[in-house]
Amino acid sequence: MAVVGTKRSGKTTTIENLTKELTKRGYKVAVIKHISEPDFTIDTPGKDTWRYAQAGAKTTIIAATNETTTIEKTTINPPLETLLKKCTNNDIVFIEGMKKIVAQNKKIPKIAVVKSKTEAENATETYKPILAFSGPYNTTTRYPSILYANALTNPQKLTDTIEKTTFKK
Repeated sequence: MAVVGTKRSGKTTTIENLTKELTKRGYKVAVIKHISEPDFTIDTPGKDTWRYAQAGAKTTIIAATNETTTIEKTTINPPLETLLKKCTNNDIVFIEGMKKIVAQNKKIPKIAVVKSKTEAENATETYKPILAFSGPYNTTTRYPSILYANALTNPQKLTDTIEKTTFKK
């Protein structure tokens, strides 16, 4: 499920609130966050993992008591399918970012987080299918056939819809 919207629309908070609600209900949640800054790195210059990469390591696995992470050095953005394969032990995966990839992919339902009428209009033109609208702009009157549930203030309503459509309980 993709959570789409403009910068600072509330996408991250929406995913955070839905994740809290879904995990409370017993589901395992994964999140894929795409970062578009070309020079972004989670590695810190001078730290061991950075030094390994400088020496030529393409993959570094960091294992600690409470978490394990893998840093894979790449020259291109990995395909969405590759990232999704890393999430197979989860019940649901939220995708934030990768707008061009998810926009017209009809297999990926979208939650459009919108702050204005213009953003809602743009979302309906850009993203298919939209499972629900969320965010500060209430779309109920303008798009009555698409659920509006503000996950920023009432994540339970949107979680109920996700549960019904995704898990078909």
